[in-house]
Amino acid sequence: MGPSTERPIIPAARTLSVPLAGLQAGMLAALWMLAWMGATSVWQRRSFWTPENLLATAFYRHAALSDRFSGQTLSGLALYLLIYSSLGLIFATVVRLRLHPGRLVVVGILAGLGWYFLSFHLLWKAANPLIPLLHAERPTLLGHVLYGAMVARFPRHVAYSPGPATIPEALVSHDS
Repeated sequence: MGPSTERPIIPAARTLSVPLAGLQAGMLAALWMLAWMGATSVWQRRSFWTPENLLATAFYRHAALSDRFSGQTLSGLALYLLIYSSLGLIFATVVRLRLHPGRLVVVGILAGLGWYFLSFHLLWKAANPLIPLLHAERPTLLGHVLYGAMVARFPRHVAYSPGPATIPEALVSHDS
């Protein structure tokens, strides 16, 4: 094989940059989604921490249903961030950098909506029926639209680097 037909060796950092960018975008998107759902909870005269406390019922059952921030709230927050960061990683790994940014946003929103319906209408119904019963449906649905639009921005987080590093000819020893 000549130099033009050889495939470059791709370092691990390059192959992991897209999934890691998805993880980062998923975390940021989850924080925006939670901020939206918290703000709408306050608008509905409930606690800002209602969505996190509701998800904390997966661990603490009814004891997590409170109107204030507590240690149990942290478990709900952590579960949200774990799930939605992982979804960002999966989304970026599946989609990669193959789509035009406009289409990527549409696919991200559809993925967010798909996850909403899968999780709140199937998975949580089987695992903990209290969560789908008590969640605020419209704000949560719109939060997932926001999540999908934000996670589709993962290409902005991809660490780009120039081609493989080369050693300048002047530094190469020709003694062999």
